[in-house]
Amino acid sequence: MPVRMILFNHHTHSSFCDGTSDPEAYIKEAIKLGFVSLGFSSHAPVPFENNFALHDDRCNDYKTTIRELQRKYEDQIEINLALEIDYIPNMTRDFSFYRKEMGLDYTIGGVHLIRKEGASEGLWFIDGPRIESYDEGLQTLFHNDIQAGVKAYYHTVCEMVTTQKPDIIAHLDKIKMHNQNRYFKEDEKWYTDLVDETLAVVEEAGCIVEINTRGIYKKRCPDLFPSLSILKKLHKRKVPITISSDTHAPEELILGMDIARKTAREAGYKEIFRFSQGLWWPEEIE
Repeated sequence: MPVRMILFNHHTHSSFCDGTSDPEAYIKEAIKLGFVSLGFSSHAPVPFENNFALHDDRCNDYKTTIRELQRKYEDQIEINLALEIDYIPNMTRDFSFYRKEMGLDYTIGGVHLIRKEGASEGLWFIDGPRIESYDEGLQTLFHNDIQAGVKAYYHTVCEMVTTQKPDIIAHLDKIKMHNQNRYFKEDEKWYTDLVDETLAVVEEAGCIVEINTRGIYKKRCPDLFPSLSILKKLHKRKVPITISSDTHAPEELILGMDIARKTAREAGYKEIFRFSQGLWWPEEIE
């Protein structure tokens, strides 16, 4: 008898940050698709003007809205409250602040903006739809020294994991998205050494690594975050994984999930983790 696919997503952005729709629209779509759980994870506030993050003065509205929807739909789907929290050393709040102030069910840690090591200003934005932003930041802040930029990225991820201890690490190798094999190849020794150094830190911390499908379905990257080669290394280290679509619109909820599950199996994984009733539970990969 075939195993029924358990559908869930922990990484969901709504109109409280840079998503397209109000949270209830995602819930209705998730129920229609047969999801058993859905976690909302707005981008946490950052201390500068932007158009992607939750604003400080809306944190309570966000919390209240998600908790009310949790109660409203408790007989149909499990809803959880989380944040995707950016880590910028000496700039962003500690994750513990949001855990305490908002009573989060879990945290997702992400690195989207990188400061040159030793510098006190300037941020390299490695995400978003514009490859030009990646190139401009690399040139302006790192003088096109890609090894210095990538090193700063992975060292920031390591520092985030060690000091903030997120439940989930978002899009672990996102630094590759706008590279597209222009500045470096992912099999170069200096790069694989940085990855291995980072994976050792992740293993020690006991965090869950997500397989993030957004780069594929938005056609910004031909590969998942992280790549199959990194997933194989994570499996050897027995690092737990989950799968997310990093959705910003209700119609994106399920995109790339089949590819992610197939890739996880190819890497050697037999289970992925889902948050439910305050704990992380393994689910068999179908």
